Amino acid sequence: MGYIEELRALVGHRRLILCGASVVIRNARGELLLQQRRGPTERWSFPGGLMELGESTEETARREVFEETALTLGAMKLIGVYSGAEHLCRAANGDEWYVVNTAYACGEYSGEAQVNDGESVQLRWFRPEEVPETLVRSHKEILRDYMIIMQNE
Repeated sequence: MGYIEELRALVGHRRLILCGASVVIRNARGELLLQQRRGPTERWSFPGGLMELGESTEETARREVFEETALTLGAMKLIGVYSGAEHLCRAANGDEWYVVNTAYACGEYSGEAQVNDGESVQLRWFRPEEVPETLVRSHKEILRDYMIIMQNE
């Protein structure tokens, strides 16, 4: 059982503050990797997830990306840290949490992207202008900031 499951066993569905990390992964063609997550809405998002005890946000990002995509990341660049009332998440089972999400960009990786866990329906590369409208709302903010950074480089 992981940290989140242990915590939930103690506090039930009570709202929590949890930390996580997401990564905008770009391939050589400039496409971005998205995962379509399982669940009632099957929304698209950047790979990532919640922190385990003792991890840094960078370690969380690397672990989650590997678990979800089988990719090993190289150098990452900070995009930003996202938090606040608009970052309230609700799971189908009633769990609620505010996420403090640290987002990174990465253009260096090894391996072939493949669904590597039970959380994803599919992985797919998209040109930035073709990212689906069903991208998770908070990840639209990450995408916007990523595009600004890329324009300024």
